[in-house]
Amino acid sequence: MSNAIIRLSGIDWFIIVFYFVFIIAIGFYVKKFAKTGEDFFLAGRRNSSLIAGLAFLSANLGSLEILGWTGATLKYGILVCHWYWIGAIPAMLFLALFMMPFYYHSKIKSIPGYLKHRYDERTRVLSAIAFLIMTLLMSGINMYLMALVFRSVLGWNWDISMWVSAITIAIYVTLGGLLSAIFTEVVQFFLIWFGLFLIPFLGLIDVGGFSALFENADKTFLSLWSSTFNPADNPMGVHWLGIVIGLGWVLSFGYWTADFLVVQRAFSAKDLNAARMTPVIASFFKMALPFIIVVSGFVALKLIQTGDLNLLVEGGKTNYDSALPMLMTRYFPSGLLGLGVTALLAGFMAGQAGNISAFNTVWTYDLYVLLRRKKVSDIHLVWMGRITTVVGVLLSILIAYWVRQFPTIMDFIQAIFSWVNAPLFATLLLGMFWKRTSPAGAFWGLLCGMITSFSLFLGMRSHVLDNFLHLITFSFNPSDMSKNLWQAWWGWFICLAVTIIVSLYTKGKSDEELVGLVKGLTEESTLGKPPLYKSPYLWAAISLLIFIFLNIYFW
Repeated sequence: MSNAIIRLSGIDWFIIVFYFVFIIAIGFYVKKFAKTGEDFFLAGRRNSSLIAGLAFLSANLGSLEILGWTGATLKYGILVCHWYWIGAIPAMLFLALFMMPFYYHSKIKSIPGYLKHRYDERTRVLSAIAFLIMTLLMSGINMYLMALVFRSVLGWNWDISMWVSAITIAIYVTLGGLLSAIFTEVVQFFLIWFGLFLIPFLGLIDVGGFSALFENADKTFLSLWSSTFNPADNPMGVHWLGIVIGLGWVLSFGYWTADFLVVQRAFSAKDLNAARMTPVIASFFKMALPFIIVVSGFVALKLIQTGDLNLLVEGGKTNYDSALPMLMTRYFPSGLLGLGVTALLAGFMAGQAGNISAFNTVWTYDLYVLLRRKKVSDIHLVWMGRITTVVGVLLSILIAYWVRQFPTIMDFIQAIFSWVNAPLFATLLLGMFWKRTSPAGAFWGLLCGMITSFSLFLGMRSHVLDNFLHLITFSFNPSDMSKNLWQAWWGWFICLAVTIIVSLYTKGKSDEELVGLVKGLTEESTLGKPPLYKSPYLWAAISLLIFIFLNIYFW
């Protein structure tokens, strides 16, 4: 620990240690509320829309989100805002208004569980296996980023950092399941805002305000849309069409509507209206996050240009993800630094807990129960969930060592989403809104979509497809992020096309089997009619207006 970049004071260490003790104490406290499968895996379905909404956003707002997108700002500038606005808000509102009724009323435990009811076991198992692989990869990335916090700020080595964090997570998620995860996610939400929001403020004061912050910045870094009409004019090398259909449609809707990690939080709401309000409430906070993330990234970029900030260099490569921790060491005094480090720790813990709780739910309900081929008790399911939690944490550690080689981790994360979530969104969309979609069509469409996306990833990264890049991405020199957007689109499109074609020639399910699962076969009276001030439609409209304003203002 003698290699620490800074030395924490006693009060800093007290804050950090107190947080770890507090989180473990939560696990022991909520254990008594996690005796049944519904308690352990769905937090008893008794959360308010506000609690579920904060947990919904916090499951997405882990350390990888905070560190990764701050680092990505150094590469892509204001284009990063697309992942907070067009890459989130429309999908979150669509989930709330149109997809949540089918999810909630079917009383499913997971997204693969919905696919079982809507299609068959084949599609359920395929999606469950793909989700488990994706979740483990994301969990490993989260583990790596937490180690980066310890490495950047405290000077700890990677091994100690990852094992200390992993043991803590394993304890409290094993004890309390999703309820523990949601508790920590709500705590993390407030820690992020109160522990990190000072960085952009102090940074702006340090560099002389917004005008000084942007005066020497490349103009292509300051354009949200106007530089995307020609891919050569922006640092991402992306066409606006790639942003709209690759990110705004496929990746965004695939993540926010099909990724069980975040949707699980809405399942924990106490009733349908609370479940629908969950993503709506989260959308307002999501739109505000670029003030912390993107502004901090621009402050780091400015300080690097003036020689006042140096990032970590690992294996001869600059580690952009170390930007935010390095800013913390620059601006935070004793006490406040402990709070800032704790906020990053909380982000990691909540993100990791979200991954692990989703992992143990899908494994237990969608694979283990199927393999057992007989009914098992609630006590047995909870026991299996706890065993799976420990296994998931151990596998995450192994993956964390592998992902250290990536200089900007958000490029890799978006690639992972394109392999699984993009084609899965097509499967869910057709299943909910076209009753003719057949089980055979869903299975073969999903399989072909996943194979397409992953094959494009391998082909473009190995340069095998270099001669065809302009046909695939509408650009002759696309960045890794631009490639991710287009491979997501093609994975979604192939899944959609194959599903439709196969469905037209194979037998679908009867209307009686699809009641409550497909639009037009769900009684409107079951959707609920809350008063106007609690209406998800009203608040969704307000959120959408703010979203439109932001995109026009930063055009």
